[in-house]
Amino acid sequence: MRKVHHEFAYQSRELEGQIEGILGDPPDRKNYKMMVDALMSEYAGGGGIEDVNMMAFALVDVIKFANPKAVLAEAQEYDDGDPARVFALAECPEGEPAKMLAAIEQNFPEIGRQAIITACLHKHPRLWDEEDTSLDQLAANDDGDDEDGYDEAGEATDDFAQMFDQEGDR
Repeated sequence: MRKVHHEFAYQSRELEGQIEGILGDPPDRKNYKMMVDALMSEYAGGGGIEDVNMMAFALVDVIKFANPKAVLAEAQEYDDGDPARVFALAECPEGEPAKMLAAIEQNFPEIGRQAIITACLHKHPRLWDEEDTSLDQLAANDDGDDEDGYDEAGEATDDFAQMFDQEGDR
């Protein structure tokens, strides 16, 4: 499993929630299709909302990846990356979907790169794992050597305590 940038993992979870929210319970496929078609039309026309999740939502059902693992390799950095390389890894069927992908590449290359990667993560959840940035994980390799201002018994040293002296007795 490949680790992906935490923002891509977040965007993928958001996309899942958005899809479920639009579909509803019970699923209303007609409403869902109308939403996707409206977004696709907007993006294909060169406009649309400059939002990673909305673009990913418009792309997710029509985008294909010949090499999803190559797309996942691009998910290491959220803000930095080569849009042309990511767009080259994606394709959409002829017609409105292909026109949409081309318009996104032309008009929104950076956000489009992020949207394509987000759509790929959503379509291939078993290929990736989110980087663990929990406090427990971050503290796992902490040997405590950065606790300046405390003596061996864990008490604040005089120098450290004087930094907070309100009377100015320095």
